[in-house]
This record gives sequence, structure tokens and C-alpha cells, in this order.
Amino acid sequence: MQKLPKFSRLLLILPLFFLAGCNMVVMSPSGDIAAQQRDLIIVSTVLMLLIIVPVIFLTLFFAWRYRRSNTAATYAPEWHHSTRLEIVIWSAPLAIIIALGAVTWISTHKLDPYRPLDRIDADRAIPADTKPLIVEVVALDWKWLFFYPDLGIATVNELAAPVDVPINFKITASSVMNSFYIPALAGQIYAMPGMETKLHAVINKEGEYDGFSANYSGEGFSHMRFKFHGLNQQGFDAWVAQVKQRGTMLSRDAYLKLEKPSEKEPVHYYASADADLYDAILNMCATPGKMCMNEMMHIDMMGGGGKESEENREKLTYDNRHAEEGSEPAQSTEGDSMQNMPGMDMQHDGHSMPGMSNGGDPAPAQPQ
Repeated sequence: MQKLPKFSRLLLILPLFFLAGCNMVVMSPSGDIAAQQRDLIIVSTVLMLLIIVPVIFLTLFFAWRYRRSNTAATYAPEWHHSTRLEIVIWSAPLAIIIALGAVTWISTHKLDPYRPLDRIDADRAIPADTKPLIVEVVALDWKWLFFYPDLGIATVNELAAPVDVPINFKITASSVMNSFYIPALAGQIYAMPGMETKLHAVINKEGEYDGFSANYSGEGFSHMRFKFHGLNQQGFDAWVAQVKQRGTMLSRDAYLKLEKPSEKEPVHYYASADADLYDAILNMCATPGKMCMNEMMHIDMMGGGGKESEENREKLTYDNRHAEEGSEPAQSTEGDSMQNMPGMDMQHDGHSMPGMSNGGDPAPAQPQ
């Protein structure tokens, strides 16, 4: 068989070094949630090795013990059953499966990212008067935007939090799906447009940690990284003061410029931010003239619109930034599945849908 060239062999080895490096980060966490996830991996691995290691050992032992040249080994060609052996063979894996199931069940609920924290670490519970730090996360193309609503500031590609203070992340995206991941803090959580996911975590050690998107999202994906700073309270207060001193205003217009795709975006500080901007991004109506998703859902809940909802068509056109300026969204002339887009004229099972022009009741008043 022909040997692979040295360069090809190097390409095969490099991913192993990358995975080893990632595992070292994951197995050396600095946050309690990540530490519990590490412990879950270790416990699960040990439980599985209780079966795998004996099976590998016995396979090698039987191959050696009952080799053809070993005339001293017992030869029993008529042997067909052993109750004692059957009990051992089936009871051991069954016990492992039960143990793994119990560990998985408990951890699935205990480490639910939507579940508020009940402890700072293994030795300390959260004091009753502790106020969590709320951070609103937006995945842009290809950078990260962080809002601190209680502090009135925002940052791009830099995140900070005080040590031993619970962090409540609210996560969304502006266009395509990404994944918010700080290995030292907690597991990855998807960021999706028009949806909000959550993550509760806490950092227990001071330091600078890597954060990135763990879900491929286009040409600038590999540079979609940021730094997460775990600081003591004094250091965090100084960081907030620095953001307010050096930052600018994040208005709707500034956001719409920031939202445009860019790579290797430097850190930006915003001393103040539009208080309603995150909700507008979440409801996909940061662009003036667009209908918010919560408004559209209200219309749907009230039974949909009629002829009067035709004007909503343009308001429900999202994410066509790659289309030529002034062009209309693509439509099918045959009434195919392309018309099953929000705001398109269509029918479904004979019922009126939002944006139709074939009659129906007038659209109800939209929430202000």
C-alpha cells in the first residue's frame, strides 16, 4: 500500500492536536457550570470504561488462551450454555446503563441552561440578596454584540463579568444561526434570528477566556471570536467606567451600520445604547418600516388580516441585504413552495393567511 505524503499525514494529525487543545480547555473550566459538565463527562467515561476495558482485556486473553498451539487449554466443542456466565454478561451492562441513565436524567435537569443557578460553586450557595448580571447577546455577521441593560452600555467582541456573580444571558441573532460558546464558562448555546435562547452561568476565577461561535455561519465565521474577562468587583467597575468614558452612542442608525457583514471587527465600546434596540433585533424590526414579529404574531392570534393586510407585505420582508437595490423579493409564478414565506400572497388549506389579498376580515389594531 502506498504511503501518504508527509503533508497529507500532517493534515490528518493537526485536527487531533486541535481537539486535544479544546479538551484541555473544557477539562480545566473556570466556571461552576462548566465544572459540572466536566464532571459529567468524567463520570460517563469511567462508567463506560467499566465495560469497555474488561471486554478488550478478555478478548485479547481469550485469543491468547485458546490459541491453536495451546494444547493445555480446555477444549469443549459441545458446550452451549452457562447460566452463571449469562448473568454476568447481561447484568453488568444493564447496571451500567441504569447508572448512565440516572446520571443523564439528573444532569439534564440540573444543567438545563434555562434553569436559574442555585449555587456559586460546589461549596457556596447563592446569597438571597444577590442580583444577577443580565447580558443580552446578539450574533451578527461576523461579530458579537453585547448589551448590559442594567448598566446602559454595550460592547462589540468583548465581554466582562465579575467573579462569583450569576450571569443571565439572553441570546439571539440578526441573520443566520450561530452558537455562543465560552468553553471555560459553560456549554454552547445556539443563537437564532427571531428567537431568544438563555444561559445561566457563573465565572469563579479571574482571567481572560476565549469565546467564539461554534456553528458555521459563512465566510467570516473563523474570525467570529471575542474575549471574556473574569474580573473582581473592583476590576469590573473599572471596566464599566472605561466603556462609559471611551464609548459612543449605539443608536438605531449606528446599529444598522454595525449589522452589515464584516470580518475581524475590532472591539467597540458604547457608553449608551437604545433601550429598545435588543427587543427590536429580537423581533426582527430594527430596520425602520419593518413589522415586528410580536405584532405579526398578534395579528395571527386574532385570526389574521384581510385585504387590508396587503400593505404588510413589504414590512415582513427580512434579510434580503444581498439582493440588488430596488429589486423585488423572488416569487414563483407557479404558486410553488417559494410562496410559503412570511408576507407572501398565499392560501393554505383554504384559510386566509397574513398578507393575503383574497378577502377576509380587516386586520385588527396592532399593539403600540
